[in-house]
Amino acid sequence: MKKTPIKSVVKALLELQNEGKSTTLLGIGPMSHNLLQASFELARDYDFPLMFIASRNQVDMDELGGGYVNSWNQQTFVKAIRNMAKDVNFDGLYYVCRDHGGPWQRDNERNAHLPVKEAMELGKKSYLADIEAGFDLLMIDPTKDPFERGKVVPLKDVIERTVELIEYCEQERKSRNLPEIGYEVGTEETNGGLTSTEVYETFILRLQEELGKKGLPMPTFIVGQTGTLVRRTIQAGKFNFKNAFELAQMAKKYGVGLKEHNGDYLDDVTLLEHIPSNITATNVAPQYGTEETRAYLKLADLEQKLVKHGLIEEASRVKDTLLVHAIKSERWRKWMEGDQVNLSVEEIMKDDTLSLEILDIAGHYTFNNDEVKAEIDKLYENLRKVNIDGQRFVVEYIKRPIRDYVECFNLKGSSTRILSKIQSSQLQGTGVN
Repeated sequence: MKKTPIKSVVKALLELQNEGKSTTLLGIGPMSHNLLQASFELARDYDFPLMFIASRNQVDMDELGGGYVNSWNQQTFVKAIRNMAKDVNFDGLYYVCRDHGGPWQRDNERNAHLPVKEAMELGKKSYLADIEAGFDLLMIDPTKDPFERGKVVPLKDVIERTVELIEYCEQERKSRNLPEIGYEVGTEETNGGLTSTEVYETFILRLQEELGKKGLPMPTFIVGQTGTLVRRTIQAGKFNFKNAFELAQMAKKYGVGLKEHNGDYLDDVTLLEHIPSNITATNVAPQYGTEETRAYLKLADLEQKLVKHGLIEEASRVKDTLLVHAIKSERWRKWMEGDQVNLSVEEIMKDDTLSLEILDIAGHYTFNNDEVKAEIDKLYENLRKVNIDGQRFVVEYIKRPIRDYVECFNLKGSSTRILSKIQSSQLQGTGVN
């Protein structure tokens, strides 16, 4: 069956907004097989489209260093998603998306201060692997420039590099006779501030002009900063409804959807504000990884009680193993603030309170570690002895926060509404296809 392009889905959503039937799509950072399972089961039961968003650090070509999530490259990532959909009998809409693709988007490339030409070539190589693997949406993000640390990359450079990368991707896609894909672009790296409507429209207009000159498609999403910002395991930003609404209207004026990043840990009121603000999609990633870590820790607490009750002989070391590898990963630095960003691993190991906080923040970065996986297997085995399905508990635990977003974002039944709108528009000849 031919897959409905993500661009058609967004066009349908923009039309539904005009009818008072707004829905915000949820972009899910795929931290594990358990998260894939939880997402597909919810989407199957509640009838909504899935978007899996993977950064280059998470999923990339083996020759470029691979990814920390299950050692997935583009091909194995797509295969894992397809297999999970089949395993849970999901036959609805789902989209594989590149989050923050492009030059300097791998930590090692940025830290090496690669020159522009080399960084762009590596970004293109990664995009080509995305395209060949069957990705549906590519985020074109040339805003992370090591030579502009602490500064906003000039708009001229962002537009020039964005157009060059879209042109490359379209040429490669067409030369392989592959289906239409969508593009996501942005004006700057999300930092908790706000994108002004003036800068946003300037970016759209200039991008529209440059893409038009080359006969290239307009993007499906344009990222706008609505005030969201993730630090530690909290929403440290402040959502600005007025700004979000104005950005959404501006994007819609040009036939594209507003995409919000850093949507983790939002309270229910803020989540509900997404519907009247007409935000078309929101990305959430570290929150769901943190929830999986918390699920393992709850099961580890249960294990200790089972040992005391004499029901199992020896508990796993899942908590200690997760903790040590989370701290050693140093990936928590991205989420810290102030002087703690520069603390050494040794300093953190000596601070029990801070160590546990780092575990909460960065436990999910270690799920693919062999020692961690061995301890999780032992945890599950111990629980099976007392008729507890630990893996099922973890999946259901992850579902809880995702379900909050599904309910507040009006996602229930949205796949049916979207497909109905697409079919209706095709019959009326309005061009949604």
